[in-house]
Amino acid sequence: MLIVRVLAEPVPPEASLLAFEKALSQAGQPLASAAMLDFCGEVLEIAIPEGTREIVAPLVEEHFQPQAALFADDFIEVPRLIVSDMDSTMIGQECIDELADFAGLKERVAEITERAMRGELDFAGALQERIALLEGLDEAAIDRCLKERISPTPGAATLVATLKAHGARSILVTGGFHCFADPVAERLGFDRVIGNRLLIADGKLTGEVQQPICDSSTKEATLREEATRLGEGARTLAIGDGANDTAMLVAADYGIAYRAKPNTRAAANGWVDCEDLTALLLLLDIDRERWVMK
Repeated sequence: MLIVRVLAEPVPPEASLLAFEKALSQAGQPLASAAMLDFCGEVLEIAIPEGTREIVAPLVEEHFQPQAALFADDFIEVPRLIVSDMDSTMIGQECIDELADFAGLKERVAEITERAMRGELDFAGALQERIALLEGLDEAAIDRCLKERISPTPGAATLVATLKAHGARSILVTGGFHCFADPVAERLGFDRVIGNRLLIADGKLTGEVQQPICDSSTKEATLREEATRLGEGARTLAIGDGANDTAMLVAADYGIAYRAKPNTRAAANGWVDCEDLTALLLLLDIDRERWVMK
């Protein structure tokens, strides 16, 4: 049974639902039921007995233009594990691009970042190439960048705090750097942080990163490791935006592409296209009165 939850504004009219039902029938995947969730009122839940995401997702987009959606093969539960990317996911920036601005190299570095996040470049190679460009940058630029440039994504702290209040463990895993991720994780309330480390000597960046590099395989392995610790049946949620998040999103029960690159979004089993991450709490049917506001 494919379960689909759709957050759309305005709420889809009956005509849209009827057109969607007809399109499903023509695709050989007849609708079983469709109703607004009791608590949220903003989320439409659809059940399709023989549904497949590959066929249904394009129809959902065509008929509802949702801000957010989630597809699952069974009853949707509140996850007991959340594993998230940091840059352009839990924060609104790419730290390495902002740091490069202090070296007058933001445009050059950002172009490499964009290509890497689209999957056009090997992540590890692209990371090392960008860090090499920052050789000699004063260490003080890190603290200044963190204070002046880095800010949480709207709803990020509330999402983490609310899921923790409902029993979830939270992990921030990033291809970025601990010097940014550690304070971000503390601010947002994550339980564990995994990332890369910039090498520094005599107060300046050496242009190198400590090995081994935290990459796509690290993110996926972290999710699987943490899920194993929780035991069988514990639902997992992963959130990310770029190519190095894709394997992690696919491995999770609920893999959410947040304002993501096209290939990453296509591989995920859910998406959030609006800015506010609390859209996920609505998709998970957590009543606003039970949110931990941060």
